[in-house]
Amino acid sequence: MEQLRTIVTRAHEKRFKRRREPRYGSINKGFTELELQRFLRNVHNEKFSLLFKYQAFLGLRMGEICKLHTSNIDFDKRELTINSEKSRQTDSLIIPIELFKETVEFMNNHLKEIKAAEGYIFFKENDYGRTKLPYINLNYVRNVFRRIIQQTYLDQTYAVSEEAYSYHRSRPLHRLTTHSLRHYAITHFAKSTNGNIVLASRFARHSGPQTTMHYIAQDKDDLYRNIDSVFTDKITPLKQLSNSIKRNNLE
Repeated sequence: MEQLRTIVTRAHEKRFKRRREPRYGSINKGFTELELQRFLRNVHNEKFSLLFKYQAFLGLRMGEICKLHTSNIDFDKRELTINSEKSRQTDSLIIPIELFKETVEFMNNHLKEIKAAEGYIFFKENDYGRTKLPYINLNYVRNVFRRIIQQTYLDQTYAVSEEAYSYHRSRPLHRLTTHSLRHYAITHFAKSTNGNIVLASRFARHSGPQTTMHYIAQDKDDLYRNIDSVFTDKITPLKQLSNSIKRNNLE
């Protein structure tokens, strides 16, 4: 009975308790322009360079990009067809011209490997993963990403997770993850279209604009500049008054 009670308790915890993570408020979990340039400059493997660019410039999710197949690309139209992970719908996006050229070049350089991988563009690394799936392993990509982030001194943690289960160890929460590339893509697209949230939502392939709003990062520099401009005229008179009081006391 005791063993049964333990099993039921754990099943209940798994079903109804979720891992609690601190809200990160105004922390930007997407790449900034400079961070992205620095990151991509240090991705020296052409496969990973192309993979990460699909995330940063088209906002693809990890599972979507790892499973990218030659049949998903219409090479005449530069059109990418995506089976969206979240919505379970089929969507399409045009591939930016430079990214398209890089894709074609990569495929020409690796025709043999892609053919052996049954047409998956990001074929599995031969020395990694026990899975028999022909495309690259998601955890392997995450490990490569983390290694590059650490090498470029971009690794930042903003909190430690609050685990719901006593048998789980707490872990550091990193500001930049592979999903941060998608954050960057959606934020950059929204800013470049003058904040057209409806269009940004379509680009992100979200069910509605409300979801997209969670992705669009607030520009910290803009926030800080506005704090300065809004309150400087209030602070300056107080500073002058304080200096005047000090002078009077000295006299």
